[in-house]
Amino acid sequence: MSGYTDFASFYDRLTGDVGYPQRADYLTGLLAENGVEKGTVLDLACGTGSLTLELARRGYEMIGVDASPDMLCVARGKCMQAGADVLFLCQAMEALDLYGTVNAAVCTLDSLNHITDPDTLREVFRRVSLFLEPGGLFIFDVNTPYKHREILGDNTFVYDLEGLYCVWQNAYDAQDDTVDILLDFFEEGEDGSYTRSGEQFAERAYSHKMLCGLLENVGLSLIGCYEEMMRTPPQKDTQRAVYLVKKERIQG
Repeated sequence: MSGYTDFASFYDRLTGDVGYPQRADYLTGLLAENGVEKGTVLDLACGTGSLTLELARRGYEMIGVDASPDMLCVARGKCMQAGADVLFLCQAMEALDLYGTVNAAVCTLDSLNHITDPDTLREVFRRVSLFLEPGGLFIFDVNTPYKHREILGDNTFVYDLEGLYCVWQNAYDAQDDTVDILLDFFEEGEDGSYTRSGEQFAERAYSHKMLCGLLENVGLSLIGCYEEMMRTPPQKDTQRAVYLVKKERIQG
């Protein structure tokens, strides 16, 4: 996977419509409804820390983990400026290694789709389960096979922002529902010229059946599966699904 060296500089500008406060409210609602109203929460693949900060503002003790030093640099500066005391660790998801257990974990904005090997995804789930308290919760979302097939597909998207132009090109492989993604960034300098940079990575969409099998294998039980930002079950045309799971047993 890419280290997102260039992407870190542009990430917040390209995700300005994500609505982090609303997402934080949604996640804290699910957590509170299922017994986690306070405590320590892991934000896995935290990126530039926008959601981490919002959860910290809602009273949780936060740990942010990401594999990109550049993303974490932005996240740390953002939280320091806001006066939020957050522990950030530079780790790949499959190499998660915390100092102790947490009451809950979240992983959002289809970060898990960037794990394209099922065995590696199982290891991510195993490590999350390892560091969850018994009865702890894990909330994550994933892009669905429908989104990969019908929305991302072989399509190209263009973002034309002030001082930044981004071309997002996809190449879809129907055999395993993967999408190879190429991002080209063109950033305007003070003299009006543009500097080009880019990132390349892949996403894989997993079936509901496969995800449930991987979760069950590491002692995580499904509590609910929802449409994004809702409490209703996913539909055939749902683009992003939210999974709420619970650690029911100690791993052998």
